[in-house]
Amino acid sequence: MGIVSAFELLAKYHSIFLLGLRNTLILTATAFSIGFALGITIAVLREFGPKPIRHLLAAYVEIIRGTPMLLQLFIVYYALPAIGIVLPPIAAAILGMGLNSGAYQSEYYRAAIRAIPRGQYEAALSLGMTTRQLIEVLAIPMAVRIAFPSMVNELVYLLKYSSIAYFLTVIELTYAGKIVGAETFQYLEVYTIIAIIYFALSMAIVRFCKFVESRIRVPGLGAPEATRGLI
Repeated sequence: MGIVSAFELLAKYHSIFLLGLRNTLILTATAFSIGFALGITIAVLREFGPKPIRHLLAAYVEIIRGTPMLLQLFIVYYALPAIGIVLPPIAAAILGMGLNSGAYQSEYYRAAIRAIPRGQYEAALSLGMTTRQLIEVLAIPMAVRIAFPSMVNELVYLLKYSSIAYFLTVIELTYAGKIVGAETFQYLEVYTIIAIIYFALSMAIVRFCKFVESRIRVPGLGAPEATRGLI
């Protein structure tokens, strides 16, 4: 592979690479946002909600964690039309990835909520806070800070897993590489470029998030970094 030929590919097919990059960033950012909102909600309800809801949400989390993301995307895109819900490919990919991420993120935040010293809760209650105020003022803000390293991991995971949207015909980075490769037959150059883009994006996310973490972390508080299971 020559550097010159790689630059020539980028110059000639830049519009396809940019389209793939744009869709990859949209998939990653939107799915992470959905997962964040869903994860926080599930974590709070599993810790402070009534028992029936806790059991229901626990079942949801285990089902999501126990099945492949690709299968979940197929269900959203190919199975939901059977009950009248038809989504365009990118919307189906975002929804499937968001639901998947929400299950994993909920475990990060639940572990973080449990890592908050009991004395903090007792102090809040002694000040006359209601359960809702305790959740909004204490549990959620501190849990997000404690779980921040795991959130960064999830964001990087989603960046890489966005390539699965290829199977729903979403033109993200991997699919863009397939298009260019099929036209030029320069698969080595094309997929090397794609790999470099993924790596650069991952490193940029990690570096930026480390800076943010240094500004928001609470000294003395922390939880073991949660990681995705290998199911």
